[in-house]
Amino acid sequence: MPTDTGDAAAPATLVVDGNNVMGAAADGWWRDRQGAVLRLAGRLERYRERTGEPVVLVLDVPHPELPEGGYGGPGEGRFCIRYPARRGRDAADDRIVALLDEWGDGAGPDEVVVVTSDRALADRVAGRGAAVVGAGSFLSRLGALGL
Repeated sequence: MPTDTGDAAAPATLVVDGNNVMGAAADGWWRDRQGAVLRLAGRLERYRERTGEPVVLVLDVPHPELPEGGYGGPGEGRFCIRYPARRGRDAADDRIVALLDEWGDGAGPDEVVVVTSDRALADRVAGRGAAVVGAGSFLSRLGALGL
């Protein structure tokens, strides 16, 4: 996983398929979905603070305590939330792909890492030049960092 090594290049932007990552954690998240979203957002914000990597969390459904906002694209050092413009199957996946399309050439593997274990989404974003990290691997990374 890219980290800031002091090079002149900006760290990669991490785009997190939030519901996919929550689903990879066998922690009972389904009993308190709203709380699980807040816990994940908190962990990701601490991750960004610790690593300097910008993080974009994409969720399936808007959360009342997490307004959409922030830029958080390649070259930005922020944490932001994004929601799909529509509901339904693959809506958040489509939102992730749309972000990569918006970022264009700034969405290469050194600039963007998408965290998901959804094979169809992984194929779509890899086809646009982004690197992909599995949800379980990323959760292990968070755990190794004490997050």
